[in-house]
Amino acid sequence: MISSPDSAALARWPDVPACYDWLSLDRRGSWRLQGEVVVHAGLAGFLNANYGRDAAGNWLVHNGPQRVFVALDYAPWVLRLHPDGGLTTHTGADAGAIAAAYLDEEGNVLLDAPRGPGLLDDRDLAAFVAQCRRSDGGVADDEALLAVMAGGSGVAWRGLPLQAIARDAVPARFGFRRWPAP
Repeated sequence: MISSPDSAALARWPDVPACYDWLSLDRRGSWRLQGEVVVHAGLAGFLNANYGRDAAGNWLVHNGPQRVFVALDYAPWVLRLHPDGGLTTHTGADAGAIAAAYLDEEGNVLLDAPRGPGLLDDRDLAAFVAQCRRSDGGVADDEALLAVMAGGSGVAWRGLPLQAIARDAVPARFGFRRWPAP
């Protein structure tokens, strides 16, 4: 998804400067303005509706002609696993079909979704692990998951092999910038 500004607003105000270091997305999918959680439902809805990426891999929100760049605590999306098995993004959209599942060295789960890479909300890790299976069909135990984190294999989630990934490699692997700068 590439976000584009309102062309009418851009025509009226062509030289609005971009905004950096004001808006961020935390590991649980909360918007933060200068570090403070956005609790106003209307503002959160606006941010959700206008969230996207540019061609350079920056994630941002368009506020009319202004581009408000988003600092990412981990990934551009935070995914939530629901009791019925569904996955949604922090914006409330369906996550879509997951192409790959990763586990980093800290135990974070990253899922490759059609919208882009999404960090699984840590409150959903227990449900995720309960769905992981060893190659013999048994439930993946701590030892099996630690082996994946160390670069091994033999664990799958919903039929997808769980792969190791280094946290620091995530932005380059998926083509995004965690901290946009001018």
